[in-house]
Amino acid sequence: MNEYIEKFTKAIENSFFLKLPQEEQEFIKEKSFAFKFSHQEIKQIIDIARDLEMWNETTIIQIFPEHTQRKVVFTRLRQAYEEIRNKTNSYDNFTLKNIPQEQKFTFKTEPKEGFGLGLCPVASEKTRCCNLLTLDAVESCGFDCSYCSIQSFYNQNTITFDSSFKDKLLGLTLEPNKTYHIGTGQASDSLMFGNREGVLDALFEFARINPNVLLEFKTKSDNVKYFLENEVPKNILCTWSLNTKTIIENEEHLTASLDKRINAARKMADKGVKVGFHFHPIVEYDGYLAEYAEVYKRLISEFLPSEVALVSFGTLTFIKPVIKQLREREFRTKITQIPHEDASGKTSYPESTKVEMFKHAYESFEPWHPKGINSDNRVFFYLCMEEHSMWNKTFGYQYSTNNDFERDMLSSYCNKVGIEYFI
Repeated sequence: MNEYIEKFTKAIENSFFLKLPQEEQEFIKEKSFAFKFSHQEIKQIIDIARDLEMWNETTIIQIFPEHTQRKVVFTRLRQAYEEIRNKTNSYDNFTLKNIPQEQKFTFKTEPKEGFGLGLCPVASEKTRCCNLLTLDAVESCGFDCSYCSIQSFYNQNTITFDSSFKDKLLGLTLEPNKTYHIGTGQASDSLMFGNREGVLDALFEFARINPNVLLEFKTKSDNVKYFLENEVPKNILCTWSLNTKTIIENEEHLTASLDKRINAARKMADKGVKVGFHFHPIVEYDGYLAEYAEVYKRLISEFLPSEVALVSFGTLTFIKPVIKQLREREFRTKITQIPHEDASGKTSYPESTKVEMFKHAYESFEPWHPKGINSDNRVFFYLCMEEHSMWNKTFGYQYSTNNDFERDMLSSYCNKVGIEYFI
């Protein structure tokens, strides 16, 4: 017995055991001693309990099987857990827990080494990538989306600005006969902090003196005040990450509502700024296709294809540090309650689910497809970080290489905003 006490104590180290309700801690300890579960089995049982609590589902006590043999008990427990994880999610009886009602964070401005201009952090040789360059104008985000990977890289409560950002940006040397596509919405939201620390002043000036740069601001906010009050260089794209009301209300905490995001995009289009929309992640749940269809229809009715540069689709993908970070939090989310399958070194939905969601999304935008309209009205559609074959299965075509994808994208964007494209 003393030997197993030591084994159990070691197994729960660096686990989520102490974050479980007291009743579940005592239950897991009792069953572990009764069945002499192994080190790894104990850790998996703790993760199962933590996930069920996070998903607002039944408890581990309720699904624990009745049997006398350890292997049978553990196998049936895993099966019961997998059944819950793999069923189609529903938010009908889902209740939030410990979600902040307002943004609370600390601003910090300090000199930083390096500049933060690099390749998209999720780029992979196994997936089709547009070769986007990313610019970390700000580090960390004041929004609190359940699925966001930013929380695994930065302190979520501290927003950091580089005190030498403007000088570094304006000192950046670019090839004059090359077209660059640079996004500012990877390490933070592009617009939620407005022109704090002169970030937008610097970026607008950078866009003016580098007409060969397509500068994309990606946001879930409706903070377009600076854009409305200033002349916007034509090589700037303003894009919104959109989702259904169900996902925004339950998983995209503190962000602007769907109505506010679309209204902000409408204001930008009225000003002559080309806009775009990212549906990433598309999330599967009961009735999700119909709810996403309503959003797609609304965009088609409220925007002309000549006003829209791009529409992208993507879905949930996870790496282990993000799942661990989510389990650390005292909140509820159904984001990880999906059937996890390998997706180029990460985990995501099964291929059949992704084909369903992407094919439905693309076909819903049929009025904006390039056939029958001139190139000035072309809306560029793409899949974000999906395997090459997924394009053909959902769009009906695919690119042979990342460079082919990039060239077609840049050519379309440049034509849309009216600047020269340098191959």
